[in-house]
Amino acid sequence: MTQFINKREDIVAEAIDGLISASDGRLARLDGYPHIRVVVRADWDRSRVALVSGGGAGHEPAHAGFVGQGMLTAAICGDVFASPSVDAVLAGILAVTGPAGCLLIVKNYTGDRLNFGLAAERARAFGLNVRVVIVDDDVALPDLPQARGVAGTLFVHKIAGALAEAGADLATVAAAAERVIGGIHSIGMSLDTCTVPGAPKEDRIPAGKAELGLGIHGEAGVEQVDYVDARGAVAMVADKLSPFMTPGVTHAVLLNNLGGASVLEMQVLLRELALSSIGDRIGHVVGPAAMMTSLDMRGFSVSVYAADAEHLAALKAPCAPSAWPGVHRLTTLDVRALPDGLKPIKPLPSGHPETRAFLSRCCEILIAAEADLNHLDAKTGDGDTGSTLASAARALLSVIDELPLADHTQLCRAIGLELSQTMGGSSGVLLAIFFAAAGDAASSGTSLTEALKAGLARMQEIGGAQLGDRTMVDALAPALAALSDGGMAAAARAARDGANRTADMVRAKAGRSTYINAEQLRGHVDPGAEAVAILFERLRT
Repeated sequence: MTQFINKREDIVAEAIDGLISASDGRLARLDGYPHIRVVVRADWDRSRVALVSGGGAGHEPAHAGFVGQGMLTAAICGDVFASPSVDAVLAGILAVTGPAGCLLIVKNYTGDRLNFGLAAERARAFGLNVRVVIVDDDVALPDLPQARGVAGTLFVHKIAGALAEAGADLATVAAAAERVIGGIHSIGMSLDTCTVPGAPKEDRIPAGKAELGLGIHGEAGVEQVDYVDARGAVAMVADKLSPFMTPGVTHAVLLNNLGGASVLEMQVLLRELALSSIGDRIGHVVGPAAMMTSLDMRGFSVSVYAADAEHLAALKAPCAPSAWPGVHRLTTLDVRALPDGLKPIKPLPSGHPETRAFLSRCCEILIAAEADLNHLDAKTGDGDTGSTLASAARALLSVIDELPLADHTQLCRAIGLELSQTMGGSSGVLLAIFFAAAGDAASSGTSLTEALKAGLARMQEIGGAQLGDRTMVDALAPALAALSDGGMAAAARAARDGANRTADMVRAKAGRSTYINAEQLRGHVDPGAEAVAILFERLRT
């Protein structure tokens, strides 16, 4: 997989320099590249307890992204997924530790425990007061004698950081860190493995599966499970965490993006988490955000902690690192009524079996074509034409018995209104105009076919698309023209011919394809025109 890097061996150092350059002077680094890579607070005066953490790179923004007032004092950065050296850790300790002492926050991996532990011993030989805490929040492998340290570590960074910033002594900060560690529990899930820079990607998770309980270094999870949807994924994670969450006690939850999930997906996951079996025990949420990542892993993790009032205040305390997304109350949805004028006035429903059957058939055809149309659209657009049309069709089916099926004038208008509310993108607006105008035309007594032609004319007038512009018009216009004289069979042939012609149109003059170059368009039928052709062809049978 191609990545935006220069040399594999330089990626960590160059990333640190990039972070520091954009820190507005808050951060600095120690000299010593390439072997010593330590990010420190530029404003640190050693008057308070220092907090030092770190580990392998690849978890950004952790750990260097959390260096700053109210959180870490220094972060020690190793190679990708590799513990930093003893000398690097010692350099960080020596650089920031004063009379108040230093707390090392270490995730429970062998390399980190050994290197941070030895560095602490050497620092003590210099006369420094150094304490070490080990984070072991992963519950994926309950029988493992030493659980891994994962994203729950950030609860420790924030709470201990707030106490240290407020002037607490080392014993108090360390005791608080130990209390947090004893109460945090985490587990992750991913749909794919991560891509280590300069190495081939491991494809161990097959399509239709997700891995539950995998590690932040790409370690295999405890099991591969069937993946259906976000709700099912969150339900499995909630089941694993529930035994560690006291009933009736509210918890703070950290929803972490492992690197490759989109913001949209993370917000869906948060919704499902709130509705899950543990939702009634969630009082506050950190994120969703990328905090402790695994490079580009397309997954998420959930960490829970029953924070008391003191520790909740520490989580909410101001801090400088922008990578900390803050903690917020989980609230019920605030849904407010539409403003006057936007509340739809629905016509009285009326039954008509033939019209109901015909409209249902149209909707079913578009739903069945969803995947094929998305695949076609992906070649020249963003791959959502099928989903857009199918979503609208499902919405129509859900209200079909509320429509005025016996009155075609009111039916066209009602369909236009429904599409304006349920169908996304410009295509939804255009089809809403099409049906609304067709309803207006039908009210004057014209036939349904002539009314649909009038709707097309209004859609073209407002949307600007003409024949030859490589849009659905190239199939719809000839289909409606043929429908008047030759019926559905002639309309289907005309729609197919019109759609096929768009494959030779290498310059779109309307629609999203106007942004695509000729070579990408060549040989591919416009997906909107293809949808029209499919609809007429399948209605004919």
